[in-house]
Amino acid sequence: MKILWTDGSAEPNPGPGGFAVIEDLGDKAKVVALGQDDDTTNIRMEGFALLTAIEYAGAEGCEIHTDSEFWVKVLTEWAPGWERLGWKKARGPIKNLDLVKKLYGLYTRYPVRLVWERGHVGTELNEMADEWADKARKGAKLSEM
Repeated sequence: MKILWTDGSAEPNPGPGGFAVIEDLGDKAKVVALGQDDDTTNIRMEGFALLTAIEYAGAEGCEIHTDSEFWVKVLTEWAPGWERLGWKKARGPIKNLDLVKKLYGLYTRYPVRLVWERGHVGTELNEMADEWADKARKGAKLSEM
């Protein structure tokens, strides 16, 4: 099972955004995916980071460390109910529904364990993911590494 770290950002929010996926290889870490959008939000970039991580791991499965408590709750608490209700919630529309559906579909298809990490407290691979998400927001590409 792969161990992955993800982060996403937008600055300003909304505005240009980026995300990164880092693979923990034990004795080292490797950037395995970067993405960028010119007009987005930090929530969407965090979601795309998770989506990309799950796609990267595929059927092998993964443990994903993320500082997005929002997306952990979406996938583990809220989306199962929204799906049962026909992708509706009691009050108002579900924001980012396109991304929620895609991400939840992959989350329920593959073996995925989500681990919430407090952000910006010096955790090495969380900081690395944050740094690379910012670089992606500014246009860095995986092929340039």
